[in-house]
Amino acid sequence: MTRRFLFVLGSSRAESNTEMLARRAAEQLPPEVEQEWLSLTEHPLPDFVDLRHDSDHVRPTEGTVARLLDATLAATDIVIVSPLYWYSVSAPVKRYLDHWSGWLRTPGADFKATLAGRTLWGVTVLAHQEQEVADPLVGTLNNSAAYMGMRFGGVLLGNGSKPGDVLEDAEALARAKTFFARASEAPQDAPLARFPYESE
Repeated sequence: MTRRFLFVLGSSRAESNTEMLARRAAEQLPPEVEQEWLSLTEHPLPDFVDLRHDSDHVRPTEGTVARLLDATLAATDIVIVSPLYWYSVSAPVKRYLDHWSGWLRTPGADFKATLAGRTLWGVTVLAHQEQEVADPLVGTLNNSAAYMGMRFGGVLLGNGSKPGDVLEDAEALARAKTFFARASEAPQDAPLARFPYESE
């Protein structure tokens, strides 16, 4: 299957530091790898309504929800591009992940089976110098991947606050050059995600 990367942009600011870092990393992907970039600001999702115990689940056929569902199902690799907001993912990204709960029960989508074995990645920029404060964001993505039976490529971390700050983070830019290195090799090299309570 052709590698297809879906970059889900979750910043409330256009051309954010996080997006800049993600694009630097994406520049290293081989030309045959397909890329799709979707901004959750430009394609806002409605608030998620939990219908788990109702019977009126239908697959969306048009609009933002349908577009994001189809793009997610088509991706071999999903990259969550979210600034660190209050120590976790941004509200638009959280809403996108909430919609996964509905897509799990959407007839004909086979959402969990389709995503199983594919890879979830993350890119974030934070104002703190201490990267440990991003652990809740990393945990959200790792645990989501574990629940879905996905692989987890890890999270690329950068530092910055004002627009363009991340371009001064030489260490982050260096990490960006090799972050997706596994994508040009064997996708199975990314480990299957595990919950923290699972043994190695």
